[in-house]
Amino acid sequence: MSPESVMTLGRTALEITLLVSAPVLIVTLVVGLIVSVFQAATQINDASLSFIPKIIAVFATFAIAGPWMLTVMTDYMRRVLTGLPGIIG
Repeated sequence: MSPESVMTLGRTALEITLLVSAPVLIVTLVVGLIVSVFQAATQINDASLSFIPKIIAVFATFAIAGPWMLTVMTDYMRRVLTGLPGIIG
């Protein structure tokens, strides 16, 4: 196993991780920003007001983007596992 193949495998793993986590992180960021602006405008400082909309948004994102995320992860794992004999030997 050459250092180049290890670096390529690690880089691809990080790219897939970022690609799969991006929808959830972006939605959480946008919802948090909207709730923060709402809290600043109304001066309501309730912890559940910022927590509950984020949880609902994350569940909705998983419901919408979940099949795509699962497909991306399984395709990557299939490529890694089928290419494993070539990487080792």
